Amino acid sequence: MSDGVKSRADTREAIVDAAAWLLRTSGPGAVTTRGVAERAGVQAPTIYRLFGDKDGLLEAVAERVLATFVADKAAAVAAATAAAVDPLDDLRASWRRQIEFGLANPAVFRLLSDPERASGSPAARSGRQILQTRVHRLAAAGRLRVPEPHAVDLIHAAGVGVVQTLLASPPERRDPALPDAMLDAVLGRILTAAPAEAPDGPRATAVALRALAPHLRMLSGAERHLLVEWLDRVTEGPTAPT
Repeated sequence: MSDGVKSRADTREAIVDAAAWLLRTSGPGAVTTRGVAERAGVQAPTIYRLFGDKDGLLEAVAERVLATFVADKAAAVAAATAAAVDPLDDLRASWRRQIEFGLANPAVFRLLSDPERASGSPAARSGRQILQTRVHRLAAAGRLRVPEPHAVDLIHAAGVGVVQTLLASPPERRDPALPDAMLDAVLGRILTAAPAEAPDGPRATAVALRALAPHLRMLSGAERHLLVEWLDRVTEGPTAPT
């Protein structure tokens, strides 16, 4: 089928499919205009017309791959919520999948590790929203002792750092224990202690109530806003003396 017969959407899809295959099988160096054009069955100028340049094409491929992964994550968190899966178990499982994805898709990971690219990526934003959902479940269960945004930032930063560190080493020299060790370190910072220890009990309670406050419809909007403001002061301030 020639370029003239294919619709613009079909042509774009064929080009992204071809580039994704080359990226997955041979790395970014294989994603050349000539190679992609031959595999997609189009003329090279078509790629420039639709994507501007190779960089634009790589961004489109990264977005496609990440969007597919994020859709799976969204389905997983929805299923975990519906089945009342322990939010900590759900977070651990999601963490492992995220690390595996980064290691299996190094080119995509590196492209979207650039803050400017990530900020413009709908799939990256959706992925962060899913992490926010998982952290919110921890907060609502009374398991969180820091504000939700801080916990999200810590988990996200740790995940990016782990993948970058592992990708910087040859596969045979990578530390397989690093991902779980890093997650345990972060969880030690953001989760409440065991009930028997519980120095963070009041703050954890405030964090949990903060997660639920926007949904307390028996309060007026102004009352909910004031409650959220008070709880933010409790969760973000210094620990009160006991």
